[in-house]
Amino acid sequence: MSIWSLKPDPVVGIDISSTAIKLLELSQVGKGGYKVESYAIENLPEKSIQEDKNIESEKVEEVGAAISRVVKRAKPRAQHAAVAVAGPAVITKTITLEGGMSDEDMKEQIEEDPATYLGQDIDDIYLDFQVIGPNEKEPERVDISLVACRSEILDARTTVLELGGLKPKIVDVEKYALENAFIMTAQNDPEINENEIIALIEVGATTTTMNVLGEQKIVYTHEEMFGGKQLTDQIISHYELDYEQADLAQRTGVNLPEDYEADVLEPFKDEMAQQISRMVQFYYSSSSYGKLSHILIAGGCASIPNIIEPINNKVGGHVTIVNPFAHMSVASRVSKKTLMNEAPALMIACGLALRTFDKY
Repeated sequence: MSIWSLKPDPVVGIDISSTAIKLLELSQVGKGGYKVESYAIENLPEKSIQEDKNIESEKVEEVGAAISRVVKRAKPRAQHAAVAVAGPAVITKTITLEGGMSDEDMKEQIEEDPATYLGQDIDDIYLDFQVIGPNEKEPERVDISLVACRSEILDARTTVLELGGLKPKIVDVEKYALENAFIMTAQNDPEINENEIIALIEVGATTTTMNVLGEQKIVYTHEEMFGGKQLTDQIISHYELDYEQADLAQRTGVNLPEDYEADVLEPFKDEMAQQISRMVQFYYSSSSYGKLSHILIAGGCASIPNIIEPINNKVGGHVTIVNPFAHMSVASRVSKKTLMNEAPALMIACGLALRTFDKY
């Protein structure tokens, strides 16, 4: 199974996050345009997925059933799927090999002694690689992007897809899927110039990740333990609800007392803005990539009403909510209003769905 190889079969992007299954299907319209054909999000029961996004063996059927439900809701035309493994589960390295070798020769040389190239011994792994190009210092040699993943982690991903009624076709790395959607979004935003340095800050369920895009690739990544689950936990403790009730209340705002906004939501929004501000300050103090022209906010927490104002107050500059579908058309069977509201949480699913097209 290839991590990068593009197949002729169209695929749906399946993002398996720590709290939900997200499905997205795209088609191509005209020259370089895209259309959202189908999408759906299915929330997972608490603790279905580990915080590192790995799937434990006893949870495989549960996650597979959730994928089956999301497929039935979305009714995608494509039967094949692209899925991603999370960064902590993957080893990525750039290595250098002699030039002039065929892909088969490279594959044979790497697999003969993978520890030499990965820097550590790993049993039962899947390996894949992509040729980057000639090495700058030694043009007769070539740089190779090498990726390794433990077999049980990747096998669990493909198994849950099959249980959900999909055919596994592409396994990607979350960072690369995010990069695809990030680049596409930046290219289609008339306010972002080609050579500008921009940040995408994704506030997920348990972690907040800052990725900085420069020269059409992610050049900086930083992660902190902070996310929407903290808001859910605060709702649970404040109003004595169970997890399912609190999660539903957080997402819909239904059945929450009048003091919710003042006592729970506003303090969380301020905390989120402070966290983002600290990450931006850390970027400036620890990197040399230059000033950020735009900061895009992604993840489920980006859909919190009026979240931009407190972030702007803390960070300043040009801060907006990311929307990878802003310049896409939407199929009539898809609720555009709901899609646009949930768009900030669909960046990885979008990057995976883009694997259908040769350009990506």
